[in-house]
Amino acid sequence: MKWVLLALVLLFVIAQFIQPSITVARVDEAKTLYHVESVPPNVRAILHRSCDDCHSNRTAWPWYSHISPVSWYLAKHVRQGRKELNFDEWADFKPRRKARKLQETCEQVNKREMPLTNYLPLHPEAKLSEADRNVLCDWANAYRARIIAQHPEAALPPQRK
Repeated sequence: MKWVLLALVLLFVIAQFIQPSITVARVDEAKTLYHVESVPPNVRAILHRSCDDCHSNRTAWPWYSHISPVSWYLAKHVRQGRKELNFDEWADFKPRRKARKLQETCEQVNKREMPLTNYLPLHPEAKLSEADRNVLCDWANAYRARIIAQHPEAALPPQRK
């Protein structure tokens, strides 16, 4: 038992030297959702406290994000979140993608898939109330309707390859 414990401690120490790339990406304000769209302050506040850590380049990396193997998990999770939806690259999205992401946002918050349940214990402020979900969905649906009014092709389902 003593050797197993020693081996685990040794592995933990060695793992600290294998850190993922925790990127603090540059933010081009002209490309952000908040620059492209006039986001109401209440919606902006909800997105900031519940979404931005994983879906923007403004991730607030907590102290435990520098401890392996937790750092590996967090870096991968943020990378995937940014790939799926990054509010700081909103201007680069085509109208169809914007419309789809707005629809998915509403669907996922209503199904309580976002924010992720494993994120909430250490970030209880990110939990969405029923009122928060309604505010987000009302805003997302209205914004999506404006996009579709300007670009009717944005309402089409995604093309299959």
